[in-house]
Amino acid sequence: MSKTWPERVRELPWSRLLEELEQEGAAIVPGLLTADECEKIVSLYGQPGLFRSKVLMARHGYGRGEYQYFDYPLPEPIAELRSALYAELAPVANRWHEALGFEARFPSQHAEFIARCQAAGQTRPTPLILRYGVGDYNRLHQDLYGEQVFPLQVAALLSEPGRDFEGGHFVLTEQRARQQSRPVVLAPRRGDAIVFAVRHRPVPSKRGSARVQMRHGVSRLLRGQRHMLGIIFHDAV
Repeated sequence: MSKTWPERVRELPWSRLLEELEQEGAAIVPGLLTADECEKIVSLYGQPGLFRSKVLMARHGYGRGEYQYFDYPLPEPIAELRSALYAELAPVANRWHEALGFEARFPSQHAEFIARCQAAGQTRPTPLILRYGVGDYNRLHQDLYGEQVFPLQVAALLSEPGRDFEGGHFVLTEQRARQQSRPVVLAPRRGDAIVFAVRHRPVPSKRGSARVQMRHGVSRLLRGQRHMLGIIFHDAV
């Protein structure tokens, strides 16, 4: 019998991943999805009935390319994967909020957090598929959709670098007080995912923990087509 998503997620190398998260604000999760799962998720992009909206990035000054937000009910494996990842990341989110002096704490189950989002008027789902063609890119940004914000998110690469596309690197920037921005470039393979800070993360300082501002984006695609699954744990207004 195949393993469930909670079982698969629990077996990820969380000790190493959490260490990288604390040091860099991001970590590559190896082999989160199989090649077959990646192909099936990419195939969903051509089924408009699964999505609540489509965004052409150039129209809004976001960059170039496009993406679609899934509608509820989320298709599998998106729904189970989202809940399973949240369960592992909620303790990290609570530690970060405590270190930064934020009052909000996060329940252990994602359904409870979604209920909190809904009470705040955030009722639209935020998991999405992004599609980039030659010359497309995504400007540095933060995925904030309302007052309820879970401080971590996940992006899974659905295309194979070097075979399906070239360029299109995942880029993070870290802005510390009175310092120039520090770039971080990550190179996942197909099926790998990146877990990273949405907006802020704590770093050690002389007074305990300092708040670091994080942004993410994608560099210009040079060849081919690139698909990515974005898993954001808070919903949108």
